[in-house]
Amino acid sequence: MRLKRLLAAWLCASLAVSPQAYAQASSAAVLDPGVARPLATQPAPAPSSPAPNAANAANAAPPLVSGPFDDTADPVIPASIAQGVFGTYGGAQSRFSASAQSSASSASGNASVRAPAWVPQLPDLGDGSGGGLTPQAERRIGERVMREIRRDPDYIGDWLVRDYLNSVAARLAAAASAQFIGGYRPDFDLFAIRDGQINAFSLPGGFIGVNSGLIVVTQTESELASVLGHEMGHVLQRHIARMLSQSERTGLAALAGVLFGILAGVLAHSGDLGAGIALGSQAYAVDSQLRFSRAAEHEADRVGFQLLAGAGYDPWGMVAFFERLERDSMEDTGVPAYARTHPLTGERIADMQDRARRAAYRQPHQSPEYGFVRARVRVLQDRTRNEYIDEVSRLRSELEDRTALNVAANWYGMAYAQMLLERYDDAAASLANSRAAFAQFEAADGSKTRNSPSLDVLAIDIARRAGRTDDAVRLGQAAHKAWPGSHAATDALLQALIAARRFKEAQTLARSETEAEPQQDAWWLYLAQASAGLGDALTQHRAMAEKLALDGAWPSAIRQLKEARDMKSVGYYDLSTIEARLHDFEARYKQERQDEKDEGRG
Repeated sequence: MRLKRLLAAWLCASLAVSPQAYAQASSAAVLDPGVARPLATQPAPAPSSPAPNAANAANAAPPLVSGPFDDTADPVIPASIAQGVFGTYGGAQSRFSASAQSSASSASGNASVRAPAWVPQLPDLGDGSGGGLTPQAERRIGERVMREIRRDPDYIGDWLVRDYLNSVAARLAAAASAQFIGGYRPDFDLFAIRDGQINAFSLPGGFIGVNSGLIVVTQTESELASVLGHEMGHVLQRHIARMLSQSERTGLAALAGVLFGILAGVLAHSGDLGAGIALGSQAYAVDSQLRFSRAAEHEADRVGFQLLAGAGYDPWGMVAFFERLERDSMEDTGVPAYARTHPLTGERIADMQDRARRAAYRQPHQSPEYGFVRARVRVLQDRTRNEYIDEVSRLRSELEDRTALNVAANWYGMAYAQMLLERYDDAAASLANSRAAFAQFEAADGSKTRNSPSLDVLAIDIARRAGRTDDAVRLGQAAHKAWPGSHAATDALLQALIAARRFKEAQTLARSETEAEPQQDAWWLYLAQASAGLGDALTQHRAMAEKLALDGAWPSAIRQLKEARDMKSVGYYDLSTIEARLHDFEARYKQERQDEKDEGRG
């Protein structure tokens, strides 16, 4: 798959680059605390105020610190473990994974994040600064890789899915802040990938990908949160930065083995960096790198458990998922494939079981969005009409057999698939059944919640696709008012307004969204579309320039600004603004090309 080749090429190139190419002028490592990104759901009780983009990172709270490890609570891991690459979450059936963390708002209004009475600090596995790779450099690398990922057909840009993943991560990030876990807090952005393999992976700079297969295979929100927490543990301990900076201390022969091993593992769908190293590198390098990998996995488990418990999720969720992963990876030999490449699996499960037994009991509240998003992802994994039809049959069979984990979610998944099949009356009927089942469950559970963004957004989409644009706008306006922080509700309203040719309203809303979140390219695209509908060519060109710049299409972005500059109707103030932006784009394009040349020479 194109995405796997991209990730393989990125990692190989990054390992081959001298760390000095990314280092700052000072020899001392500077930790850049990140900021939380505003998300599309209700605000999380995070201790720090969200900021719309990473540019405000310098104004965030001071960096967090790691203290000595509590020997009385946990086994000791040596502090001076050889640095190298670390394993992946998901074993043999996964794409490669590294680290993850997130900042966002909670999907559940009653999410509770509190620090426990005792906060054991984790060991520092070597140089926690990440070597010569600064957080700013990590972010730049991640953003450039994400441009390519977003173009991949397997990238799932669905706002409801992205909003929900980020809301879960926000609760975990808030728990990390409350417990003073980690050395820095990057600006995190979670996304889903259409891949049936069970895995999550991370890129430099806080970008985290979650395979659709992982979301579907989980049975509770706590299980999903446990995987995200594990990935966040890698980021909080800066494992990925130390992996990339390892090339400075690795011999050329060993480094070549690492690169070829990683490439072979990713393209073979193995995703196991440890196995790839074992295939390609020399024995002396294998030992130290695998020791770091196992220690990093163990450490990420422990951080993830602390985040899981601190964010109010069920601590047994991690144990349950570990155990299911082990069972699913069993082969004829009786030895789990995951255990063959991660020999500490048994110890890891036992460690998590022991921690769960010692954790205080709580009855976690599962967000209603979990079931709806899980059902939505089941459908998003499909590509053809026949696959949608099969998915509807499976969801219906689960209801008839009474094996559905969530009745409302199954009806929701059927409604979504039927909409994609253009069976709009059936979709509306299934959505009504989903609403009824959801309301009945919430009433029995004692909750006052009777609605969700997923239900409202799907209703808007069904009406718009069925040609009932006025109904879509009315539903969209109500959803936007009910869920003001939801990207999905805003997106659905903008689509409805443009479909109804209410361009002035769409332009006003899109403009306000670009001002609030200038790093979201979707808002710039809607602004360009609405402006085109109004005949406002100047705003159209400028909006498209911003959208293309965020996509990394610098020549096209520069061309849009030049077209705006050359318009006869442009005023002096607008002309000055365009000239300044054009100069900025040209400088950034030149710098990016220079960076690519430097990396090629490295």
